[in-house]
Amino acid sequence: MAELNTKNGLRYYSLSHRWGHGMPEWPSTPGINVGVKKFHAKDGVYVNEFEGIMHRGTHMDAPIHVTGNTPTITGYPLSSFFGTGVAVSIPKGKWEVITAKDLEDVRPKIQRGDIVMINTGMHKKMADTDEYFAYSPGLYADGAQWLVDKGVKMVGVDVQANDHPMATKLVDHGLGPTHPHLIEEYKEYTGRDVKEDFPNWESAHKILMVDGGIPAIENVGGELDLVTGHRCTFMAFPWRWPEGDGCGVRIMAVIDPDQKFRIPTGA
Repeated sequence: MAELNTKNGLRYYSLSHRWGHGMPEWPSTPGINVGVKKFHAKDGVYVNEFEGIMHRGTHMDAPIHVTGNTPTITGYPLSSFFGTGVAVSIPKGKWEVITAKDLEDVRPKIQRGDIVMINTGMHKKMADTDEYFAYSPGLYADGAQWLVDKGVKMVGVDVQANDHPMATKLVDHGLGPTHPHLIEEYKEYTGRDVKEDFPNWESAHKILMVDGGIPAIENVGGELDLVTGHRCTFMAFPWRWPEGDGCGVRIMAVIDPDQKFRIPTGA
């Protein structure tokens, strides 16, 4: 449950999934492995060692992840990670797309300069399953372009990636198809071809991060339901890693039920 700061009435919520050994991982190269190197009964200290790529769990990509000669994880302005915004409910099921119209119609309304957290309901299903990673809903080009045109500051989605799974290497994009059976399954399920509906590889990644300069967080979760439908203060904490193509990120949402708290100007 959310913590309550009794001094000023602010309520703090974590919007990140657990990170660590055995966590559900996107179906690609080997991910996070954690081992205990020292422990108290033997060594008098406790030390873990981990190896793995950064694109696991609740994490943030950098533009360099999808386009050469673009900024790394420290290329975003620090101001991008803190501010007012909304957590919005856009319920979606198998292979549905988060559209520009969905984003336009949400309440509370998305405003210019907002941080936006999108709740499709999928974070409750995060697991080592095809349902979460292969059959998820997601953003694609028109939704991402709407967010850029709106001038939002940062975006988070509670699904497997910033892009719909049919815009990834799971099917015939980039290094794929790694999951070729999905091509025929999609056609049987929708009556359409994957490449007709999703002609470009990871359009949402490129539109948001490369074209728009907007940090985009994947696998948002935790206490997202408790802040959905509310205007909040959000903050995210990526690593200070100048060469980073992405990293795990801790997200917090803060709500003042009395709407009285303000950050002093320092004047």
